[in-house]
Amino acid sequence: MTAQRIEGKVISDAIRLEISEAAAKLAERDIKPGLAVVLVGEDPASKVYVGSKEKACQQLGFYSEVHRLDAATSQEALLALIDKLNNQTNIHGILVQLPLPKHIDEKAVIDAISTAKDVDGFHPESVGNLVIGDESLLPCTPAGVIEMIKRTGLKIAGKHAVVIGRSNIVGKPVSMLLLREHATVTICHSRTANMEEIARTADILVVAIGKAKAIGRQFVKPGAIVIDVGINRLPDGKLAGDVDYDDVLDTAGYITPVPGGVGPMTITMLMQNTLKAAKQQHAIKE
Repeated sequence: MTAQRIEGKVISDAIRLEISEAAAKLAERDIKPGLAVVLVGEDPASKVYVGSKEKACQQLGFYSEVHRLDAATSQEALLALIDKLNNQTNIHGILVQLPLPKHIDEKAVIDAISTAKDVDGFHPESVGNLVIGDESLLPCTPAGVIEMIKRTGLKIAGKHAVVIGRSNIVGKPVSMLLLREHATVTICHSRTANMEEIARTADILVVAIGKAKAIGRQFVKPGAIVIDVGINRLPDGKLAGDVDYDDVLDTAGYITPVPGGVGPMTITMLMQNTLKAAKQQHAIKE
């Protein structure tokens, strides 16, 4: 039986409608959620991502600032800009587009962002809150993964979730969020022995390794929910996930496509975080 596609674009559009309605309510109080995006250098992929974030802000009625800095910008100058944005009351969220040029210490930059405005959820305090289950702004892609599963009407509690990949951006935080939703979680990585065998026990399989079509049907339990976080460009210019979609399609119960799966959710969750940050900074409880 062919797997049911989990359409990230459809789910993302539904959430954006909710965000837009919430932003309209805030506008009645003269509050406009504000996002500042900082881009250092000319990385082509980063420029595309920044453009998408800017467009999303316009569509949802958010205020946005994009600070495009030269690749030679010093760390001191970047930290000074972050300090300014931390103190700017019309900015509720700050996102520094990664990767940064080699002469800039990424950790120092993330640490400098106010946790109240850390809409990427990368600040050590945000990560700590995620681990202990306290209220915080959640990392966008992992939060998007959980939201997709929930909005498809699928149960997470009591299920065995296997996460392939242990990055700080996706693997570790998505594992923590699955645990928060009462799944039993196993993390696999490049040193894992018997990965195929472990993956085949998963009711929910989340893959984030950055390797095109690396996961075939031999990793998938029949009927499993397969969430493909990877996005890779093939030699022919087409995009592919970390999962071999065509190979897995007749084994999985549910699967996210690439493109059109997890991708659209990431920016939507960033917008949701910006809205949440605006409400928190204005002490609005609803």
